Amino acid sequence: MCGFIRQNSLPHGFDDDRADHRLLRSRPPRAALAWAGEALGGTVTSARALRGGSASAVHLLTVRRDAGAVERVVLRRYVRPELHLEEPDIAEREARALRFVAGFDLGVATPRLLALDPTGARAAAPALLMSRVPGRVEWSPADPERWLARLAGLLPPIHALPLPPAGVIQPFAPYAQDAYQPPDWARRPAVWTRAIEWFHRPTPREAGPAVFIHRDFHPGNVLWRRGRVSGLIDWASASIGPACVDVGHCRGNLFQYGLETADRFTSIWERLTGTSYHPWADVVTIIGSLDDLREELEPDRFLVEDALARAVAALGGRSG
Repeated sequence: MCGFIRQNSLPHGFDDDRADHRLLRSRPPRAALAWAGEALGGTVTSARALRGGSASAVHLLTVRRDAGAVERVVLRRYVRPELHLEEPDIAEREARALRFVAGFDLGVATPRLLALDPTGARAAAPALLMSRVPGRVEWSPADPERWLARLAGLLPPIHALPLPPAGVIQPFAPYAQDAYQPPDWARRPAVWTRAIEWFHRPTPREAGPAVFIHRDFHPGNVLWRRGRVSGLIDWASASIGPACVDVGHCRGNLFQYGLETADRFTSIWERLTGTSYHPWADVVTIIGSLDDLREELEPDRFLVEDALARAVAALGGRSG
């Protein structure tokens, strides 16, 4: 659900065009606010758009309960029609993931599910009402080494959770693309062709056992407060798959800082877990963003191609 962040540009949700701003940041309709107020036994007194992801409209609501207490909660509405066609159960999936992680101590806060409208019958779009997790996203850390270490440290507790009953969380699947040709700007099209072949293969056994994964793990979904991680949000893509998928997805979002930074994050994770990172996860991440990468700008696109070439070379003669 989240692609690459381009170097020297704003993160997703901060560079809306006019249509996206109107769709994602405008005040929720009265029906949605009435539903949220009713779910909490009160009245919504304010709604402020939150910046962040581009797949849904997210607002911070202030609710005055009938008993007089004031509470701030988060309303997420999946308002993109094309997303409804691709993932009609996305709100329900996120709700199941939130219920699942709520039963465990991950060392950081996760949103607590307060109400669900899976079809949008009440909220004018599939919607979830969640508790607010305090904190802010950090893309420009003062201490990059500590930042990377704390990011990497979030993953082992997630991957150590017991597997839920069958059907609760979806199995991992690579993000399908509209087209699978190398980008026009590719300097090494043979590398892309080989990577696309790997992308379409079954998950290799060497990638590791299937565990519970966040699936959209990257700095934009990690909240910080007073120099410490305060929460982990956006669980809609949670899946059952190899742990390296979470590492690879985060690596893709760290490429903006250079391959060395992504490698440092990976090395910290390997040291914490005693596990070797499988290069297949780089292939899945990069080819899984191929549609977006066709429009990638210099110098990012060549950095991504370098990462892909290295992954394909590392896969070498592996049978998978």
